[in-house]
Amino acid sequence: MERYFTTHRHEDLRQRVRDFAEREVRPRIEEMEAQRTVSHELSRLIARQGWIGVTIDRAYGGMGAGHLAKTIIIEELSRVSGAMGAMVQASQLGTAKIIHFGNAVQRQTWLPRIAAGECLPTIAVTEPESGGHVLGMGSTAVRDGDDYILNGRKVFVGNSHVGDLHGVVVRTGPGSKGLSAFLVESHRPGFSLAEHQPAMGLHGFSFGELRFDDCRVPAANLLGTEGQGLQVAYSSSILYGRPNLTAVSLGIHQAILEETTAFCIERERYGKPLGELGNVKLKLGRIQSRLMTARLAAYHAVHSLDRGLPCDAELMNAKLLNHEYAIESARDAMEIHAAAGLFTNRPIERYLRDAQHIYAPAGTSDVQLLRLGEVALGTGKGQWSERLADLVRTIPAEHRPEEQLAAAGHAL
Repeated sequence: MERYFTTHRHEDLRQRVRDFAEREVRPRIEEMEAQRTVSHELSRLIARQGWIGVTIDRAYGGMGAGHLAKTIIIEELSRVSGAMGAMVQASQLGTAKIIHFGNAVQRQTWLPRIAAGECLPTIAVTEPESGGHVLGMGSTAVRDGDDYILNGRKVFVGNSHVGDLHGVVVRTGPGSKGLSAFLVESHRPGFSLAEHQPAMGLHGFSFGELRFDDCRVPAANLLGTEGQGLQVAYSSSILYGRPNLTAVSLGIHQAILEETTAFCIERERYGKPLGELGNVKLKLGRIQSRLMTARLAAYHAVHSLDRGLPCDAELMNAKLLNHEYAIESARDAMEIHAAAGLFTNRPIERYLRDAQHIYAPAGTSDVQLLRLGEVALGTGKGQWSERLADLVRTIPAEHRPEEQLAAAGHAL
C-alpha cells in the first residue's frame, strides 16, 4: 500500500531516518525515560539532519519534499521514540506559520536557519483558562511606537524548552478579528519559561509554559497583519498539526505491532509460541488490521495535501483514526503481554503512555467527529486545505514536492 503513495525516493528517505533513529535515538531512550527531562542534545542533533526543513522550499535551504515526506520522517522517528517524533512534529507547526504568513524578510531571516537545524520554532496558542477555545484567550499585545508589548501565559507549547523562536498568538483587539501573531525570540527581555513538568509520557519532549511580562517585540515581528492571528492558529493546526500528530500515532502503532509480534514469537505457552493461541492471534490480527487502515488514511490525506486537493475532512479523519486505533492496539498489546507488559524492561507500556498524549492537540477525537458531522451535513465552514491548494497551483512544476524530493534525494 505504501508504494501506491510513495516513490522509491520516499522509501530511501524512510530508510535513512530509520537507520538514524536506531543508531542515535534508541540508545538514549533508557536515559530519557529515567530522567524524564528535556532532551536538548538529541533534539538539536535531529534538527541538524535537515528534517525540520522538509516542507521548506529549497530556495531557503529546505528539502521542499512535501507533507508525505514529512509524515514518513515523523513516523520513523516515532517508531523508535514518540518523544522525538513529537519534537519534530511540533517544530513543523512553528515552521508553517512562517511559510504561509511570513513576509519576505521573515522568510529569508528564519527559514534557512530552521532548515539548517540552527533554530527550533514553536507555535503558542493554548492558555490555562481558555484551553482549546482559541477565541477565549486573554494574553495581549499592545502597540507602543515601533514595538508591541506582550503580556500573558501560554501552556502545552510543543518544544517550549528547546525552542528558539516562538510563534505567539495573542489578543490585539476584540472578537475573532482581534487576534494577531508574533515571532518572539527566546532571548527577549520579559520572556521566561515555567519549570519543566514531567508528564505521563513522551519523556524527552517539552510541552510547557511560556510567560510574557511586558515582553517588548519589534513591530517587524508581526506575522501577516493585525487580525490574522486566528488564521495563523487554525491553518497551522489543521494543515500541519493534524497530519503531524497522525504521523506520531502511526509510528507508535508500528512499534506496537513489531514489539507484540516479537513477544508472541519468543514466548511459549503449552509448548508452542504464544502467537499460536487463537485468542492471541485474533488480537494480533486486529492490531495488524488497524495499522493498515490507519496508514492508508494517513498517507491518503497528506498525498492529497501535497497535490493541492481540498482534504480537511481527510486530515481530520486521519488524526481521529490514527490516535484511536493506536490506543486500541496498545491496549490489545498490553493484554497479550499480560503482567510482562507492566514493567519498564519492555517498551509496550511506554507506547501506551506516549500514544495517550496525541489525544488533545489539534482537536480531540470529539472535535474531529463534530467537524466530520458538519461535513456530512454540508455545514462546514470552508477548507483551509483549499486555500493551500490555490497556493500550490501557483508553484512552478520544478518546485512542487515530488520534484523537490527528487532533487533533495540527489543532494543527500
